[in-house]
Amino acid sequence: MIDVTKEGGVWTVTINRPDKANSLTKTMLEELGQIAQDAAGDARVLLLTGAGKVFSAGADLDEARAGLATDNVWERLSGAIAAAPCLTIAALNGTLAGGAFGMALACDLRIAVPEAKFFYPVMKLGFLPQPSDPARMEALIGPARTKMILMAGQKVSADEAVQWGLIDRVVPADDLMRAALELAEHARGQTAQHVARMKAMMG
Repeated sequence: MIDVTKEGGVWTVTINRPDKANSLTKTMLEELGQIAQDAAGDARVLLLTGAGKVFSAGADLDEARAGLATDNVWERLSGAIAAAPCLTIAALNGTLAGGAFGMALACDLRIAVPEAKFFYPVMKLGFLPQPSDPARMEALIGPARTKMILMAGQKVSADEAVQWGLIDRVVPADDLMRAALELAEHARGQTAQHVARMKAMMG
């Protein structure tokens, strides 16, 4: 359910469970975290996307009811992505919801299709967001808009998200992967060490 292709220094990781809106099981989350760790020293670019019309609906419902919604595996995954010493790009092929937000927030760049929606309904569900997500979101869009999403439960459109700074660019679905690879082009032509050194300069 997690597909990985490696080509010219670009690791493309695809969440491939479209029949379940790419909802994530603990096994899938652990696999994604391991891929992010393995990318260190090899990948120059780590590109995350999804199959179908949804990037990810968050936790698998059955596993969420069994405790996955509050498991620290989400935090370990976002931490691994944030720590990856390469350029990380989220190519959001559709809606991003719930705990899956952490993956995108931890990336360096985020692009999305016009149809994408962004929401994180933790207040409604009675959960807390993963520990690092509010700070990462606030760094992108400020405290009030972070509260709009996390506390007021607002669903944000792609147009609004790019205006806020939650995502960096809106791209037609047919052009999404081409646009992501264009963003990867300069980094993929360098050594992993050079990419890591430059990324370390930016905090």
